[in-house]
Amino acid sequence: MRLSVSVLLVTLALCCYDVKATVCPSLAVDHTAMYFTPDEFYKITLSKYKAPAEAVWAMMQVKQCTDEISIVDRFRIANALSNVLLKCTSQDL
Repeated sequence: MRLSVSVLLVTLALCCYDVKATVCPSLAVDHTAMYFTPDEFYKITLSKYKAPAEAVWAMMQVKQCTDEISIVDRFRIANALSNVLLKCTSQDL
């Protein structure tokens, strides 16, 4: 299975469970930024969550994997995530 498909499936599995909740807009923006932001800026973005160093390291490892995905596939993933967020958010209203 291609890396982009794997990343999309894992992301959808983590984000789409059967709970009535709205995704925090900041989290949605930061998650999308992972696909398009340089490493240095993304690490600064993560610092606002005051996460443990191990969690930041893990997210940077995921980012290094996503950096290997072609830019076209990154846009496809971001578009798919946006569609899921829109659908989930519209059901909560």
